[in-house]
Amino acid sequence: MSARMVKKVLKEQEAALQQQQQLNSDDDSELSDSPPPARNYFDLLEDENDNSCDDQEKDEIPIESSDCAIANEHSSMEKDANTIPMPNVKSKKKKKNKKKKKKLGAISKNDVRSSDLMLENLSLEASSSGHQSGATNDIMLKKQCNYSVLQVDPKFLSAENELRRIFGNSVVKTHERSNLPGNSSRMVRGGRRVSHILKRTILVSPSQHWPRWDGSLSMELLETRDGVHYFRYVHSSSYSQAQRAFEAVKATHDLNGIGSILLNHPYHIDSLTTLADYFKFTGEQQMSGDATAKCLYAMECAWHPLFTPSKNCKLEYTHDTNKPFFSSLFTHMKNMDRRGCHRAALEICKLLLSLDSDDPMGAMFCIDYYSLRAEEYAWLERFVEEYKCDNSLWLFPNISFSFAVCRLYLERDEHANTVSGKSDSSDLMKQALMLHPSVLMKLVAKVPLKERKWTDVLKHSFFGSEKSGSPSLDHLIAIYVERSYLIWRLPELQKLLYESALSVIEMLEKQASVVNDWVCVRKEAFSSEKNEYSHLLVSEFSDSVATMPPDFMVDQRGGVVQREQIPNVPEDHMIRDIANRSPLAVLFESMLPWIDYGTGDGEQIQPEQADED
Repeated sequence: MSARMVKKVLKEQEAALQQQQQLNSDDDSELSDSPPPARNYFDLLEDENDNSCDDQEKDEIPIESSDCAIANEHSSMEKDANTIPMPNVKSKKKKKNKKKKKKLGAISKNDVRSSDLMLENLSLEASSSGHQSGATNDIMLKKQCNYSVLQVDPKFLSAENELRRIFGNSVVKTHERSNLPGNSSRMVRGGRRVSHILKRTILVSPSQHWPRWDGSLSMELLETRDGVHYFRYVHSSSYSQAQRAFEAVKATHDLNGIGSILLNHPYHIDSLTTLADYFKFTGEQQMSGDATAKCLYAMECAWHPLFTPSKNCKLEYTHDTNKPFFSSLFTHMKNMDRRGCHRAALEICKLLLSLDSDDPMGAMFCIDYYSLRAEEYAWLERFVEEYKCDNSLWLFPNISFSFAVCRLYLERDEHANTVSGKSDSSDLMKQALMLHPSVLMKLVAKVPLKERKWTDVLKHSFFGSEKSGSPSLDHLIAIYVERSYLIWRLPELQKLLYESALSVIEMLEKQASVVNDWVCVRKEAFSSEKNEYSHLLVSEFSDSVATMPPDFMVDQRGGVVQREQIPNVPEDHMIRDIANRSPLAVLFESMLPWIDYGTGDGEQIQPEQADED
């Protein structure tokens, strides 16, 4: 070390000694004979130890504080001769900390007293309005149960994520590359290729060849009641113009008109829905699903900032602008099921049920099927027990039978903890058969179950009827059998159903009066003489894709009419009438509910003209 550096170090040591002496004289403390401590890199740790000791002194734990003091003494003994000495200012910090402790102690006592007074006031207010708060608490508890059990997990909404879990990431990537168009997502501007970035959504994954979102739709907040936000979709002026053009094209049955609307307004919902139906009936399932996904992408881009799926947000079906969102979600749910993405279909079904408690699309009658296919048995049991916080859910035929199936798989799960007091799968299946005996005959015919033992069971008078006596219940049973007959092809479920049916027959032979009790329960649950679920078509819950055979026609009201039911129209006259028109137009018209066959110019074909042709 040079002489200049030695002098500099000595001067700094003298200045440090003077500063320490001044501090000790101000605090009336004794001067230490030992030299000032040298600068140590463990000083930072000493400061942390001091703070921890101070915090521990607040809690009055002497053992830990003494340990901190010993650690501080040990660290102060470690010195380095080559480092520069620094003044010790711990005594001043400790005095400041003691003053802060006194202030904090006084403040904390005042806070405790004020909090006690607030609790007393709240208890007085609660006692004065006990019956009102109890009623509101029950309502809020039901809403919280519904929201919690219908909570949608966004990561399970993606079909791509579920396919990766099933087949692996490499298989999905290879499939995406094979279906990716070459340069459809790029636009040429000034000789350069520029790609636009689509907004990321949770309902669907937008393809790169989709056009940019045009902002023609929006969502407004209507009101907030009891902490629940109610929303509605709103059309812009450009979207309203496209809607008027669509109505004009619909009157002329022009498929090219639909294409021209989508060329100028690529996210017009009604046009995309019509195109999706057309592709579905022609067998192009992938293109039909792509058109439905575009509808959902457009409507999700229009979401309000406060709108969050299944979190105190409602979209009432009574508003006409909200109806396309429900129909698109229902169609997308069925598309996910056809692709094998049952968990994604379950999440979409939960979203449909949470948006409107009236369930306009009938999500209640297929949510059990998707939960069983997705192997979400624990969730289904929780849904049956907690949804709407009552016990009326098991009266529906789909819930009563699916709950028994769910309990069977939970009993076989080694990790499931059996809770005492709950009925087993056999008892639940007996209860379902006693409540809905007509389900057995329809399942045997639909699955089908052709063994002789099933014929012997159906010979019993209790299972021999196909009607339940209630139009609403018969309709729900038809929906359940059409939707869930596939799961009854499993041997273990057939065994459970057969053994339960035999047990019911044995019980009825001993106690025949039990039948009247279940008839009373069934009549009380479904007392209406009209079909309350006639708006739910059984074909909408089927896996089969409906096609329009050439032997059928569609009238103006949307009903299917056979040729022999059309009065005063010869068969050859109808064939010539259709033959004179464009085949593509006739095919397109057969997919739509507003069809009226004719010559296209409003004139009738004369018999002479037909003979000349």
